Amino acid sequence: MKELKAIINAYDHLNPEKTKAAIATVVRVEGSSYRRTGARMLVMDDGVWVGGISGGCLEGDALKRARLAMAKSQPSLVTYDTTEDDQHQIGVGLGCNGVIDVLLSPLKIGDPNNPVEILKSCMAERRQTHILLTIIGLEDEYNGLRAGNMLRYTGKESLNIFGEPGLQAQIEKTIQVFSEKGRSRPKTFTLPDGREAELFIEILPPEVHLVLMGHQYDVLPLARLVKEIGWRATVVANPQKIMQKLSSVVDEITPPAEFDSIMTDEHTAIILMSHDFKTDKYNLPKVLQTQAAYIGMLGPRVRSERIFDELSQEGIEISTTDRERIHAPVGLDIGAISPEEIALSILAEIRAVFSDRSGAALRLRTTPIHERD
Repeated sequence: MKELKAIINAYDHLNPEKTKAAIATVVRVEGSSYRRTGARMLVMDDGVWVGGISGGCLEGDALKRARLAMAKSQPSLVTYDTTEDDQHQIGVGLGCNGVIDVLLSPLKIGDPNNPVEILKSCMAERRQTHILLTIIGLEDEYNGLRAGNMLRYTGKESLNIFGEPGLQAQIEKTIQVFSEKGRSRPKTFTLPDGREAELFIEILPPEVHLVLMGHQYDVLPLARLVKEIGWRATVVANPQKIMQKLSSVVDEITPPAEFDSIMTDEHTAIILMSHDFKTDKYNLPKVLQTQAAYIGMLGPRVRSERIFDELSQEGIEISTTDRERIHAPVGLDIGAISPEEIALSILAEIRAVFSDRSGAALRLRTTPIHERD
C-alpha cells in the first residue's frame, strides 16, 4: 500500500503537457519471483519511475518497453522467463526460476478511467476490499472494451458491460473464489463470439491498521516502523500527553473517550501498551467488542493471565474465539530487548497472523514461500 500511495502521489504531480506516463503491473507469476501479482511501477517518458515489479533486475527493461508503449499509445504484455537458459532473455542468471507477465499500460493523465485514477478512487473511499478487473489479453475490442482497460467490480450489475449472462456468471463465480482465497491472478474466459479474453482479477484489501493504546516512549519506535512499512497508525491517548515527535508519524490521535469512533475491521490490529495494569484491564473488554483480528498485550504472560482472571471474577468471560485473537505476550520470540527490537517483534507477528503464517524461519518451510496454482 505504501508503494501504491507513492505512485499516486507521483502521478498527481505530473504535468500532462510535458510528461507522458505508463503503469506497469505484474499480472501473472508462475514459479518463484521477488514480487507478486499486483506489484506496480509508474514509468515516465523521461526515464524516471516509482514503485517496482522486481528486486531491481527487470525495471530497466520494463522502462524501455513502457516508453515504447507510450510512443505507440498501446498497451503491451511482456513475459520475463527466468527458467530458460537463453542469453537473450532478460532476467537470466537471477536464479528466481519463475515466469512473470507484466502489463504496460500508457496513461491518459486525468482520464477518470485510466488505471491510476481508478486506484485513486479506491484509496479515497472508506476502508474496504476492492476488486479490480483488468483486461490483459483481447484481440481487437469487445463491447467497447480493449486490452489495458480496468474495471471496478462493485456487484453483479458492474459486469453488465460484458453483455452476456452466461459470461457474467462465470466471471462472478471466479471473483467469489479468488476473493475467498484473497488471491489476485489472471483468468481466461471465452466470449460469445468465440474469442478469448484474459482478465487479471485483483483483490485489493485496505492497508493494515494498527491501533496503539498508550502514550509511553515505546509507542514512538513502533509508530515509526508502522509508517516505514506503509500501514496506518492510530494512537489512543490523551493528546496532552503525546510527545510532539509521535504526532508527526501517526495518522490519527484519538482520546480514550472517543475510542468507539475508530473504524476497525478484520485488517485491524490493536495493541494494549499503557504500562498500567488497570488501564489495560479496563480497555481489554472494549477492544474485544471490535472487529480487530489481532489484539496484542504488552507485558509478561502472568500479567495477562491475571487480567483474564480478574475479569472472569467480575463476570466478564473471554470466549475461546476471543482468546485466539489475543496475543499475550505480544510479538515473536526473537530475543527482542530494546523498544525498537520489540516493535520489530510485534509487527512481524501481526504480518504473520494476517498472512496465516506461523512466523517460523523460512529455511524450515517445506513448501514454496508463496502459494502456487
